[in-house]
Amino acid sequence: MKKQIEVKSETTLTKKVWNMADVLAAAGVGFTDYIIQLTYLLFLKMDAEKESYGLGSAIPKGNRWKDLLSFDGPDLKTKYERILESLKSKDGLIGAIFTEAQNKIQNPAQLKKLINMIDEENWFSMEGDIKGAIYESILEKNGQDKKSGAGQYFTPRPLINAMVDVVAPKITETVADPACGTGGFLLAAYDYMKRQSSDIEKLKFLQTKALSGNDITPLVVTLASMNLYLHDVSPDTTPVKCVDSLEHEPEHLVDVILANPPFGTRPAGSVDITTMRTDLIVTTTNNQLNFLQHMMLMLKDGGRAGVVLPDNVLFADGAGETLRKKLLTEFNLHTILRLPTGIFYANGVKANVLFFVKGSPTKETWFYDYRTGVKHTLATRPLKRSDLDDFVSCYNAKNIAKRKETWSEENPTGRWRKYDVKELLARDKTSLDITWIKDKDDIEDVTLADLLANIKDEAKEIAAHSEKLAKMLKGIDG
Repeated sequence: MKKQIEVKSETTLTKKVWNMADVLAAAGVGFTDYIIQLTYLLFLKMDAEKESYGLGSAIPKGNRWKDLLSFDGPDLKTKYERILESLKSKDGLIGAIFTEAQNKIQNPAQLKKLINMIDEENWFSMEGDIKGAIYESILEKNGQDKKSGAGQYFTPRPLINAMVDVVAPKITETVADPACGTGGFLLAAYDYMKRQSSDIEKLKFLQTKALSGNDITPLVVTLASMNLYLHDVSPDTTPVKCVDSLEHEPEHLVDVILANPPFGTRPAGSVDITTMRTDLIVTTTNNQLNFLQHMMLMLKDGGRAGVVLPDNVLFADGAGETLRKKLLTEFNLHTILRLPTGIFYANGVKANVLFFVKGSPTKETWFYDYRTGVKHTLATRPLKRSDLDDFVSCYNAKNIAKRKETWSEENPTGRWRKYDVKELLARDKTSLDITWIKDKDDIEDVTLADLLANIKDEAKEIAAHSEKLAKMLKGIDG
């Protein structure tokens, strides 16, 4: 007789998943490693449930959930590792989920405990919004872990949602993110687009052809593929590839780009893209400038983009100035949203969102200053979607020709102001690093709780680096 499995609430399941993380952390399994193993096992369990409903299995025989359940102790660990080794060589969705898969839970008893926890629930029949929300909450918690560095892959969801709302991708359009992280932009675009029609052909196009994303990190490709799968996106394949987007010319031009590419320099060991690309507008080692020009090349004529970029893109000379002039003369760089610090998991990041359309020159650029005098912290004042309501309203996506400034000589603190393109091109080095509101309080208004949280975070980082340094010195002395 088949056992009845109760489908629990999102809150109950999320708490259960986090409790298991605490159990494994006590056994020395880091949170990132836990999420990866949870992903592998969850996929196997959902495949088994799918098979039980008569929908077939995508997993080769001998590598399925039931094969794991029949083992204990060291034999379980051995079997699990053989399954991972087998599945990481597959193509499509399975290959993406199990990209470079490795077992990080060396204690068979802890592995068995995790398997039992997953086996107690019915995941496949759970609504996509619920199981997806559980997984998203885990990814967000991992993003808060500074030690793991996972925050670099996580863009605040309120910012993503506001960007999608104003770029407004249509269900018939293609949407790409060349540095997709855990898939936040693709997922938000999918949710936005699927509400636009109940036409079967349009929905099929959305699920199988509309979305595409790349990321250079195998671990992140696994998380992104699973994130989309749990939200019922591309149930039999994945739109995410483990690829360095900058190494190759765009394979296909797209209608929409939504992205938050990595800041700073390219990872150590990366290919010198100047030897791979002949289509680039400028030659530079600046990672964000390379992603910017790559995305400019990815767009179709009339295609539009919303891209998070650091402040130096607005004022860097050389390649930066060349790209800004290109954006103003061959693209319509119609909007720049200036973001405050305290909204990203990396400390002190100053960023902006550039919105542009390919194929027509800029006439005027509208700036929304959501930075001056704005204070956010992850601990006590996290960014909310409602914080960006005024920006979304001012943007006026339905008719940007009808925009109205909130800044004026009489209202010098208005956050919404336009600049004629001639004025921008005449600025020194074509700098777009523009502010006009006087900040009355340059000293950050932080609470004691914020200060304590920041001190604890910094202390952990200092301790971790000190430990590494001590080991290095010990090795030198030896």
